[in-house]
Amino acid sequence: MSARFDAERLRGEFPLLAQEINGKPLVYLDNAATTQKPARVIDAVAGYYRTINSNVHRGAHTLSDRATGAFEDARDSVRAFINAPSREQVIWTRGTTESINLVAHSFARGRLGAGDRILVSGMAHHSNIVPWQLAAQAAGASVVPIPVTDDARLDLDAFRSLLDARVRLVALEHVSNAMGTIHPVAEIIAAAHAAGVPVLLDGAQSVGHLQVDVQALDVDFYAFSGHKMFAPTGIGVLYGKRAWLEAMAPYQGGGEMIETVEFDRTTYARLPYRFEAGTPHIAGAIGMAAAIDWLGGIDREAAARHEDELLAHALERARELPGFRLLGRAPQKVAVLSFVLDGAHPQDVGTLLDQQGVAVRSGHHCAQPVMSRFGVPGTVRASFSLYNTHAEVERLFAALHKVRSFL
Repeated sequence: MSARFDAERLRGEFPLLAQEINGKPLVYLDNAATTQKPARVIDAVAGYYRTINSNVHRGAHTLSDRATGAFEDARDSVRAFINAPSREQVIWTRGTTESINLVAHSFARGRLGAGDRILVSGMAHHSNIVPWQLAAQAAGASVVPIPVTDDARLDLDAFRSLLDARVRLVALEHVSNAMGTIHPVAEIIAAAHAAGVPVLLDGAQSVGHLQVDVQALDVDFYAFSGHKMFAPTGIGVLYGKRAWLEAMAPYQGGGEMIETVEFDRTTYARLPYRFEAGTPHIAGAIGMAAAIDWLGGIDREAAARHEDELLAHALERARELPGFRLLGRAPQKVAVLSFVLDGAHPQDVGTLLDQQGVAVRSGHHCAQPVMSRFGVPGTVRASFSLYNTHAEVERLFAALHKVRSFL
């Protein structure tokens, strides 16, 4: 157990975790779906609405100036958080899904032709499959999965064999939401770039666990959501290399993204605003900045070790549970326990755990292809975060033993 990381103390900063569910103290293990929010983030969002609620940019009054300053300061916070070269390369979106759709529409469609390929992960979330399918269908191109090994890693030999002259883009997750696998993305990016192919990473599951440096990765596009890193829902980011972003057409039209509008022509705003049509999620951006500030006060390496120890503890307890089958045995992974119980449907397991106050996710986790790869309709997924404790691991497995006896 980590001596330098006090998860119990940290829990006091998360108001939601103090409640009971079905008469039992809540054990929240659905962090891969969304993390809880510390009081600092909640207060920042509420403070915006209480004190400076106003639209941003171009306002001629004090509240608008204050809102604009807070909104743009949040962009600077994100730039530093992922080590982007400039604030103009940080684009606000509604989340990872919209970020990927932006790239699929504004970047990929104009570069795809008949016979071209987009390589995706065989473990991908649907949001990193379907947008590419739509773009490929419009061009007569195809989406090709990188095969998955029996221990839930990407087959890098197969990836290299697929990386031929027909490939226009590689799109994969940094961390698998369904299996927890941390992919060797630096190696994958280097191989793709050696073949002249750009790379998009879905960082939804990584930013809450790993420290991300987009320049060190040399990634072309990086997409992530706020709500999986202790920030509000409905806010996300797309980072892109400047040369790509400047060559891309707008994704949506309307207010904010224009420079001039006439009935016969429109010119577009400079980066990043040309990709931010309409009134943005101002409170969400301010909340994300608060989450980044909160994370800055935590020893991220100690937090990662703590999460690893929680997973190791869970795997040890799993050996004692009859019928437990783990999916996702990659040696490098975040604290995600994706499993099935023999003879039990994942939904039934999830419902019975909830009756005991334990919140997990059950189903295909928006990753149906990888479920098919392992021959299951879905799994039970217990996903840990830095505020979870070893006592909660014990609660999970005590509840699972009861579930086993019920079923």
